[in-house]
Amino acid sequence: MMKPYKTLLQEAHDEVVINKSRFIGYAAPVKTVEEALAFLDRIRTRHKDATHNCYAYIIGQNAGIMRYSDDGEPGGTAGMPIIEVMKARGVVDCAVVVTRYFGGVLLGAGGLVRAYSHGCAIALNAAQVCQMHPTEKWMFEVAYPLWDKVQHTLKSLPVRMESTEFTAAVAFELSVKAADSEQVRNELVRVTDGRIEELLEEESYSPWIEQEKPNG
Repeated sequence: MMKPYKTLLQEAHDEVVINKSRFIGYAAPVKTVEEALAFLDRIRTRHKDATHNCYAYIIGQNAGIMRYSDDGEPGGTAGMPIIEVMKARGVVDCAVVVTRYFGGVLLGAGGLVRAYSHGCAIALNAAQVCQMHPTEKWMFEVAYPLWDKVQHTLKSLPVRMESTEFTAAVAFELSVKAADSEQVRNELVRVTDGRIEELLEEESYSPWIEQEKPNG
């Protein structure tokens, strides 16, 4: 059975300066170890002159593969804090690189752990944690006189409008989480008194943005 899981919506980055050291956090959704390593290589190439490019990645919905590296920082002060933040947010199929340009001030072990944790957190926030839900795409068709009522109803339903087409009738395409599908379809049947055609087009995983913990 398809189950929801968390990953990242897009590749993104953010940065912070801590005690004169510049930390740049990069995060990206990746499906395989090869994709994670390609992402890492790209960031390393972009920041060849950086003091450190520390990273972590988690692959598989059950977090089957987890790897991290301190890249020359003292053991346990960089890669491990990055992966711990990822695990705390519950994300999989993603990679994070935190690039550091040393600013001349030593941070100490505790300071490094906090800095790399923060670098990971801002990268994840920039990339946007999203929930990948089993999602159904449905095509519906209603007569024109019912369209206003349907549009009004859709505003309060947990759906995404994908397309509308106005021909002999109004055809519209909705994405809906599989868990909400029956409730949504029943409500559309109710407001149209059953005068609605429906066709299931596809089932797949689709991202739905996580709203909670914007500063997590």
